[in-house]
Amino acid sequence: MSEFLQGWKRTDYCTNFTLDDVGREVTLMGWVQTRRDFGALVFVDLRDRSGIMQVVFDESVLEGDFNRVNALRSEYVIAVRGKIVRRDPETVNEKLPTGLIELKARELKVLSKAQTPPFEIEDDTAVREELRLKYRYLDLRRPTMQRNIMMRSRISAAARDYLVKNGFLDIETPMLTKSTPEGARDYLVPSRIHPGSFYALPQSPQTLKQILMISGFDRYFQIVKCFRDEDLRADRQPEFTQIDIEMSFVDVDDVLTVEDGLIAHIFKQVLDVDIPLPLRRLPYREAMDRFGSDKPDTRFGLELVNVSDIVANTGFQVFSSVVKNGGSVRAINAKGCVDKFARREIDSLVDFVKIYGAKGMAWISMKEEGMQSPITKFFTDEELDALLKRVGAETGDIIFFVGDKDKIVYVSLGALRLKLAKKLGLSDESKWDLLWVVDFPQFEYDEEEKRYVAMHHPFTCPKDEDVDKLESDPGSVYAKAYDMVLNGNEIGGGSIRIHSAELQERMLKAIGHTKEEAWENFGFLMEALKYGAPPHGGLAFGLDRLAMLLLGCQSIRDVIAFPKVQNASCLMTNAPSPVSPKQLRELGIRIVEG
Repeated sequence: MSEFLQGWKRTDYCTNFTLDDVGREVTLMGWVQTRRDFGALVFVDLRDRSGIMQVVFDESVLEGDFNRVNALRSEYVIAVRGKIVRRDPETVNEKLPTGLIELKARELKVLSKAQTPPFEIEDDTAVREELRLKYRYLDLRRPTMQRNIMMRSRISAAARDYLVKNGFLDIETPMLTKSTPEGARDYLVPSRIHPGSFYALPQSPQTLKQILMISGFDRYFQIVKCFRDEDLRADRQPEFTQIDIEMSFVDVDDVLTVEDGLIAHIFKQVLDVDIPLPLRRLPYREAMDRFGSDKPDTRFGLELVNVSDIVANTGFQVFSSVVKNGGSVRAINAKGCVDKFARREIDSLVDFVKIYGAKGMAWISMKEEGMQSPITKFFTDEELDALLKRVGAETGDIIFFVGDKDKIVYVSLGALRLKLAKKLGLSDESKWDLLWVVDFPQFEYDEEEKRYVAMHHPFTCPKDEDVDKLESDPGSVYAKAYDMVLNGNEIGGGSIRIHSAELQERMLKAIGHTKEEAWENFGFLMEALKYGAPPHGGLAFGLDRLAMLLLGCQSIRDVIAFPKVQNASCLMTNAPSPVSPKQLRELGIRIVEG
């Protein structure tokens, strides 16, 4: 039978004792990790969130029935009273923080018994993720998961500490809000009081934090849950957490300076790493031209080279026709790598870029015995010399080319660049590569909908010099938008916001909203903008992704206590699940079979 505490109080966590505590009477509480039986002497590794303390149960010393010690099993929850003693030299364990000491038990209390768990509570257990997530409460006991969740807590605490000290107010915004048609798909919540009407769970507190600026609070932050009903990846979840920030009377430089300080503070507090400031800034167009990505990993080279002008009139129709149709031809030079790619590996790379929309990929191998390539015969000597000079080709290099619409060229070569770097081990994994990407386009053209859409969101302010081109030339308008990138991953993004109702209406019109639609969907914001809105801006950091990167994890599921799986379900609680007919009737909802 399990026991209650009955006045027992824990002295401290298991690993918070040192040789200085030898001789001290203490009370420890936690889980039985392992039990080793030597007859009248039993050793138990007692585990709590801090780590392990070895407990020695000696039948000649223990008060009470020693059979209770013999009955202990893995994951029993126990309380132990005793004295901290120095370990015998032959039992010292230098791998443990408490490896020089142990607890010599005087009393034992079994607080809770445990069934045999479906997997061992240790880091090196080979167990399927599905099983780990079904028994998440056991998985979370593993030292790595405890470390991850505690590190995430430290990141939140560091962010909160910095922002409060810099005059930001922690203000909550509602979880039940209005659905808007822009952005990803909303999670909808039916209203019982208003039949046929729905709340939406917020994809972001965007409009509400802007209204807080209009309300005069000047500096706001919130560590907040957000929701998006979209397909999942390793770094996405249907619900995720943002460090959400907004400030008034600012322009781009002001926001970036504050956020430079925030990320540097987090790195110092959590990793004891000094980040040089200010972070460098890379214009969007330069990032795309050099790296094929708006979230570039700049820890290595393999930069894209534009050769469109050289191949525009060549006899190689695949390239020349692309240029004539407004596309581009760009190359990556994998220097000194010609012997690292067999022909079948090159063919596999051709198949790889096709995943990203490329119709194919050309290549030239700079062998000792001469060039090898199926395309060189289409070039004149002058064209070939110019081409090789442009990409800096030397013996031992292999050059890859993709020609298509810019968007496809960028995404395919950007992905190839990362794949090559991984294969060749070019990235310095010990380096923290932080930068801002700035000066994003205001719009991007949606081929399916045949209209411009906001690249960030429709509340982003265009650059001052581009405002007059909103209607006449939207494709050339640039935004006061910025993203922070860490090791090739976007960890935060934001913008200066539109603070004029008239400009906000023009922006919504530019992305296809009629005046009536604009006011129906965003009228509450545009009405507020009429009553004296300060220039304002901000951004949001993805807390889950930031924690994942700082911990070196491969998935954000490893830094979220209770994550969803690929189909947005929870294996532990079996959510989502059907509800009762009574609940549906109260909401006026009928389930229609698909």
